[in-house]
Amino acid sequence: MAIQVEHEIHKRRRGRNMGVGILLLAFIGVVFGLTVVKVLQLGDLRKFETFDHVVRPQIVPDTPETTVPLPEVSN
Repeated sequence: MAIQVEHEIHKRRRGRNMGVGILLLAFIGVVFGLTVVKVLQLGDLRKFETFDHVVRPQIVPDTPETTVPLPEVSN
C-alpha cells in the first residue's frame, strides 16, 4: 500500500526547489545575454575567432599596418 498523504515538508521542499530552479534559469539567461552582447559588439564575426588572446599567424592578414617587425638577432 502506497502512502498518498503529502506532508507539509514536501510542499516546502517543492517550493524551495522551484526557487532554486528559477534562480538557475535566471543565471543561465544572464550568462547567455552577456555572451550575445559580447559577440555583437565585435561587429564582424570573423573577429570572434581571433578573440582568444593568442597570436595565430594563419589568421593575421598580411597588410602593412598589421605586420610586426621581427626582433633582430645578433650572432
